[in-house]
This record gives sequence, structure tokens and C-alpha cells, in this order.
Amino acid sequence: MWRASVLTIFPEMFPGPLAVSLAGKALGAGIWSLDAIDIRDHAADKHRTVDDTPAGGGPGMVMRADVLARAIDAIEDDGRPRLLMSARGTPLMQARIAELAIGAGVTIVCGRFEGVDERLIAARQIEEVSLGDFVLSGGEIAALALIDACVRLLPGVMGKEASAAEESFTQGLLEYPQYTRPAVFEGHAIPEVLTSGDHAKVAAWRRAEAERLTKERRPDLWAKYLERKT
Repeated sequence: MWRASVLTIFPEMFPGPLAVSLAGKALGAGIWSLDAIDIRDHAADKHRTVDDTPAGGGPGMVMRADVLARAIDAIEDDGRPRLLMSARGTPLMQARIAELAIGAGVTIVCGRFEGVDERLIAARQIEEVSLGDFVLSGGEIAALALIDACVRLLPGVMGKEASAAEESFTQGLLEYPQYTRPAVFEGHAIPEVLTSGDHAKVAAWRRAEAERLTKERRPDLWAKYLERKT
């Protein structure tokens, strides 16, 4: 079973959206499990304090290394990667998601305030990952997204296993446009090639459209794609 352990000061945010749709069905079926650990349970004072003022001064508060260490150490060390959702982390790509999905699961630390004491990150060998170049109020929403992305790749979660092979980023390209009934919508028809029954032409059209969209919208991905082709 794939396991997700989430350390947070807001455990009530979980499972949240992970309790519905594909992830929720898989959770109910025992394909994966989720533990939301309240970091405040590992504080040492009656106020359940998890943060303190930043060394050197400055605004905000920083999550304490000692409290977080106790929370992490209370989780069985079964080799799962320890991740910190952080705006300064390595951008999370589909390839990394695929790696995490084939493993035993993840342990995720949800940062809050101005961040986490750097000594904790080093001492517990925590990998910092980011959803993108923007800042959230905390790591919980990012953790939900990461877990959802992993769970949908687990065997038995998606109805058609082949569908994952054609999604955006899987082949280094954005996904091609999709169409369904009605055949004509507000004067716009489904591209004729998609209703031709010629599977080779459909595949060629989809590849060309994926390349076009990637070149137009994500020049960074397009450049990497061209490098791999040469």
C-alpha cells in the first residue's frame, strides 16, 4: 500500500478533496493510506508552540527545528522520501511524480509562517519541492496536489491505464486538444480527422497538435523536447 504521511498544524485540511473522485475511491479501496499528523502534538509547552522569531531579526515567525524533528521521528522510518513543500524548492515535474508513485509513499512537511529552521531540513535530509513560482499561505494545498498527482498513477486507480501515457508532460509535450459530442458546437465541428476512423492519421494529428501547443505555450518544454530528439 502506498502511504502518505503529512505533518501539518492544520490536520483538519486532510483528506479534504482527496476523499472524493479517483483518490477518494482508491483511499476507500485500500490502495493508499493517509495520515495527517498534528505538529502541535509534539510541542513541549502548554501553548503547543511550534514557531519562534527568526534569528537575526525580521518579520514573521519560523517553525522550530526541535518540534518538527520530534514530529518526524515519531513516524516510522521506512525509507519513504521526506519532502517539504517550499516556494524555493525544486519545481515538481511529472517525472518526479512518477518516481514517487512507484515507491512506498511520501512523508510531507507542510511549512507555515516564514519557513522552517534550516537545521531541520539538513538533519532529516528533507527534499524541498515547489509547485511553481508563487507563494501559498502554507504547504497544505501543495501537499494535496502532490498526493493527488501520485495517487492517480497507482495501479488500479485510473480506469484506463493507457490514458496516463498520453497526458501532458508524459512525453515531454503538452496534451493535444480533446473533443466529444456534439459533432457541431456553435458552428464549430470536430476536426474531420478525428472522425475519419484512420488511427494512423489520428495519431499523427494528435502528435502535431501536441507539438504546436507546446511550442506556443511552453517554449521551455519545447526546447528540451528538441534537445531529446537530436
